[in-house]
Amino acid sequence: MANSDSCCSTQLIDGDGTFNVSGIEKFMKEVKLAECGLSYAVVSIMGPQSSGKSTLLNNLFGTNFREMDAFKGRSQTTKGIWMARCNGIEPCTLVMDLEGTDGRERGEDDTAFEKQSALFALAVSDIVLINMWCHDIGREQAANKPLLKTVFQVMMRLFSPRKTTLLFVIRDKTRTPLENLEPVLREDIQKIWDSVPKPQAHKETPLSEFFNVEVVALSSFEEKEEQFREQVASLRQRFHHSIAPGGLAGDRRGVVPASGFSFSSEQIWKVIKENKDLDLPAHKVMVATVRCEEIANEKYASFVANEDWCQLEEAVQSGPIPGFGKKLNSLLDTYLSEYDAEATYFDEGVRSSKQKQLQEKLFQLVQPAFQSALGHVRSGTLDKFKEAFDKALNRGEGFSVAANNCIESCMAQFDEACADVVIEQTNWDTTKVREKLRRDVDAHVATVRATMISELTSKYEEKLKTALSGPVEALLDGANSETWPSIRNLLRREAQSAVSEFSAALDGFDMDEETRQKMILSLEDHARGLVEGKAKEEAGRVLIRMKDRFTTLFSHDSDSMPRVWTGKEDIRAITKTARSASLKLLAVMAAVRLDDDDTDNIEKVLSVALVDSPSGSAATKSITMVDPLASSSWEQVSSSKTLITPVQCKSLWRQFKTETEYSVSQAISAQEASKRNNNWLPPPWAIVALVVLGFNEFMTLLRNPLYLGVIFVGYLLIKALWVQLDVSGEFRNGALPGIISLSSKFLPTIMNIMKKLAEEGQNTTVNNPQRTPSKNSYNDGRRAAPSSASSNLTSLDNGAEQESPLKDD
Repeated sequence: MANSDSCCSTQLIDGDGTFNVSGIEKFMKEVKLAECGLSYAVVSIMGPQSSGKSTLLNNLFGTNFREMDAFKGRSQTTKGIWMARCNGIEPCTLVMDLEGTDGRERGEDDTAFEKQSALFALAVSDIVLINMWCHDIGREQAANKPLLKTVFQVMMRLFSPRKTTLLFVIRDKTRTPLENLEPVLREDIQKIWDSVPKPQAHKETPLSEFFNVEVVALSSFEEKEEQFREQVASLRQRFHHSIAPGGLAGDRRGVVPASGFSFSSEQIWKVIKENKDLDLPAHKVMVATVRCEEIANEKYASFVANEDWCQLEEAVQSGPIPGFGKKLNSLLDTYLSEYDAEATYFDEGVRSSKQKQLQEKLFQLVQPAFQSALGHVRSGTLDKFKEAFDKALNRGEGFSVAANNCIESCMAQFDEACADVVIEQTNWDTTKVREKLRRDVDAHVATVRATMISELTSKYEEKLKTALSGPVEALLDGANSETWPSIRNLLRREAQSAVSEFSAALDGFDMDEETRQKMILSLEDHARGLVEGKAKEEAGRVLIRMKDRFTTLFSHDSDSMPRVWTGKEDIRAITKTARSASLKLLAVMAAVRLDDDDTDNIEKVLSVALVDSPSGSAATKSITMVDPLASSSWEQVSSSKTLITPVQCKSLWRQFKTETEYSVSQAISAQEASKRNNNWLPPPWAIVALVVLGFNEFMTLLRNPLYLGVIFVGYLLIKALWVQLDVSGEFRNGALPGIISLSSKFLPTIMNIMKKLAEEGQNTTVNNPQRTPSKNSYNDGRRAAPSSASSNLTSLDNGAEQESPLKDD
């Protein structure tokens, strides 16, 4: 490929007839040919070898084709076909320099390649320059006559909707004026045209129907170079705006768009190479193909840019459009009709094929919009179905009835809406979308069905939980021989009630009997599982329950009053009773007994092993007998029903006894303390010793009764102090704490007693009026004084005694 600052060129077809695909693609990119659209022209030149064709093109269009060196002799310079872009001419003009004819280098193949290159130039060019010598005009065996015959013969086998301009360039013009040369040349051309065989349809067709013939003359380049250049510059002006109406390339019918020039040229040359005898009917099809494809592309582009289509495409993305199918059908009909009108003169097969391709392209373009519209119909119908289905269920209709009615109505609505969306020309099937809608509807129904059944199941499971959890816990808390029968009756009653209601609720779901029975069985299993779970939960707290029961029975009497250990109670019997009740609780919690045939001897085994066995013979028992609790399972009880194993029962009982022994020891200590506090009389021997040893003091009291009064007053004071200080209560906690407590209270208590005595004496003085006491009254007062003092002490004693019970309480 040759390049210069002003233009670029490439060899389009080499001397062997090979089409340079990569070269022309690169050339088109460099000259930006694809951007020209239809605004370009193609000029080619034909003529004998070494007739100055390349020189003419270089001077006329500013190209840089290789020129012959006259000093090296006359020989072939251009091989094959070269192409270049003209410099400084608008619109874009491409020039093809063809290999010269009559060259000695080709020999026998010269005629074939000459015809092929001529046919190619005529097929792709708007303007064909015929380079000829001035002295050949009027000669019968001139070098240009075979070339003209070839051109005219080829034209008869081409279908072209436009006229090609044949510009005859007369080289090395002599002094004969052009006005005299041109008629002779036109006469020769007409003779050649008349001699060429023509199809029946063109027997009488004049040359002007196929060609615009133009004639120019140029002086000799070697002898009159300046004049030659001036004439070339004048001719150059005719190529400016050559595609305008009236220009050299003004007939633009059937022009291949610039972006397809490379492909079109390649296909033309391929057809030419495959038909060496120039039998080229396929050329008509090729031209029709190019033109019809061009029209189809134009219509497609116009449709894409159509404002109505753009608005329709944009609107359908956001929601359904009423009358979508009719609007789109109208647009498609309009553009397909326009294509038919413009392509009506082209080959019918090609026209139909391109129309089908245009339809497919348009259908591919509108299919996303159609699918969107169909999707809106489907989603809208689905939303309406969901709304109608929910309303039907809220009205209380049966699930199956509501589902069937709503599905039937939904599918009818979809079919009606589809008729408004369907594009008539496409015959697109909406069955898949309909099937998808049906699947979505069925999936929604299944989801709602599953949700409702789940909610229904959860409702009755919760109902069972409420009905069973509390009562079962209460029954297990008050464990006795009737606990498990009561639990079984409770479970049976509540399960039957829930199953009956649940079964009635399932009637509206139209399910098969097997599924129905499975769900009912699952609900019954859930009820049983609730009881078993609660039993396991309570079994985990059995030690706490045992201690609570022991504490309740041990610390309270039969009237549920707190027990006071006075020394009369049989602590051993009470302890055994309380432990037996706790053991009963352990036996009840050891296993689940929900079946009517559940029988076991757990309570008996526990009683024998833990309560009835004498402690004294424990060592002997361990040797002579096997421990019944040294096992991980109960007889007649499966492992799935076991809550507490024998080994665990033994461990729990040991821990239970350890934690309850403190309460028993405290009760024993309280009982002993009570006995000590209630026994105030000394032993009999001490009473005899007091009588014997205190005889003299007793006689002294009898002789002097005043001592008795003093002793009596002292007794009252001591009694009052005893009651006020609560001596017996203080010594219950031990001797030393009692002494310390009494020492701290002694002095305040004495002061309190003295204060009360003083207040009592003052009240007596106020109540008796002042008078002059007589002797008798004085004596009476003296006699009354001891009595008054005694009364006051007695009153204090009684007050202390009344206070003491309150304090004890």
